[in-house]
Amino acid sequence: MAKVLLTAALRGEYEQLFNSCQIRPARAAEVEALVERIEDNQPRYAEVGKALGIPWGFIGVVHCMESGLRFDRHLHNGDPLTARTVQVPAGRPKEGKPPFTWEESAEDALRLKRLGAGTDWSLAGTLYQLEAYNGFGYRLYHPHVLSPYLWSYCNHYQGGKYVQDGTWSDSAQSRQCGAAVLLRRMAERGLLEFVDQPKPSAARPLLVNYSMSLSEDAAEVRRVEELQTWLNSFPGVFVKIDGVPGKRTSEAWRLVTGGYLPGDPRARRRAAA
Repeated sequence: MAKVLLTAALRGEYEQLFNSCQIRPARAAEVEALVERIEDNQPRYAEVGKALGIPWGFIGVVHCMESGLRFDRHLHNGDPLTARTVQVPAGRPKEGKPPFTWEESAEDALRLKRLGAGTDWSLAGTLYQLEAYNGFGYRLYHPHVLSPYLWSYCNHYQGGKYVQDGTWSDSAQSRQCGAAVLLRRMAERGLLEFVDQPKPSAARPLLVNYSMSLSEDAAEVRRVEELQTWLNSFPGVFVKIDGVPGKRTSEAWRLVTGGYLPGDPRARRRAAA
């Protein structure tokens, strides 16, 4: 397969897609449940990640994509840990004897991909490595379809997929949440950030009042959505565009302006202190 390089143009594509990614409402609950399970498993991902210099969030997302978040499966491809892998890549890990621990398998899988502290873990670099983990077949041979391995369950993916190795279907749809979609929701929840996306420190003011409820005023909802879209334009800020100026929106506002939204109880507590 031809090699795909992470060019400036491809970086821009990844960043634009990630920044405009919107999870489909019908899939939101499923995505949320997956993200919560990934968060619960963070200590195990962080242990492997610390040893190799790999962000825990990347490992967690790959675990979801390749093993369905099961710790009795190889991170390479989801084969059981009771034996070496059978599917591609077969015969892994080469060293040791089965059954393998999840950590042994995970480290082997990530080393096999040559991932580590020297890898580009920027936003674009992370998405590039996720697409590479699954392969660039969509990009090379079906460029009209963005890889569902990244974008399934969001506005960037409508359908079309490989139903098995080498067999393409324009009508088939992925039934698995995409890796970039998981990362987007994790970023929205403040679980992770990217090395090239530092938190902003200052910006011009826009104002809405804090609320944990969706307004019945359509104009007010649009105003909140415009604010959330604007906040998302800052590196390192990822807010769900839902029209509710709640905790995460107020926290993003604080990162950008230095203060919480008007009406946020945390603003009063901070002033009292």
